[in-house]
Amino acid sequence: MTETFSIGSAATARGKFITFEGGEGVGKSTQIAHLSRRLDEAGVTHRVTREPGGTPFAEEARKILLDPIITPKTSFAQAMLFYAARSDHLDQLIRPELSRGHWVVCDRFADSTRAYQGAAGGVQWEVLDTFDALVIGATMPDLTILLDLDPKVGLARANERRAASSPGAFLRADTFEGRQLEFHQRLRDGFLEGARVHPHRVLVFDAFQNEIALAEQIWSQVALRFNLTK
Repeated sequence: MTETFSIGSAATARGKFITFEGGEGVGKSTQIAHLSRRLDEAGVTHRVTREPGGTPFAEEARKILLDPIITPKTSFAQAMLFYAARSDHLDQLIRPELSRGHWVVCDRFADSTRAYQGAAGGVQWEVLDTFDALVIGATMPDLTILLDLDPKVGLARANERRAASSPGAFLRADTFEGRQLEFHQRLRDGFLEGARVHPHRVLVFDAFQNEIALAEQIWSQVALRFNLTK
């Protein structure tokens, strides 16, 4: 049954909620830009956002979480701050957009918390299940695009991107980019396990391939899933 929301005297179909997931350097921002352009061409009103972020409070939480000096040191404390930011993001941006029938495309969501703080960080699944129930409820993504890449390649890409953003200057890796390779391998395993558990929602794509070829594959699946003109 199609979920609807009452707005005034009219009932508006809920917009679609698409998330992009993956480890460091997989190219989420690039692929989100490609998908956003294709959605514009298809006449789909949508909003691109990110986590942590998307609202003033959540953007401030992002600064704390990604700062390697001041971020909470335990994965449990990180998870609580992620969910506080997510609660505000859902209430202030995601749910209002969906209720208007607009689509939302989000760079990271709860699957990232399960991978980073859960699989790689050691927070128990029961704790994250409770956070999901309290904060997310029924507002789960309709589709999750998981970009999969060997962590060694992803970290090399992230380092190159950081160097290119400020030539000649040293930029410290953020809280998660700076972790050891073993952490990033557990992270990848966590994302892939989530895809195994939720095969209908999570589609896995090889992020090592050509950028344009990957964008076409993603658009093909989005168009098929939601009956859009390719």
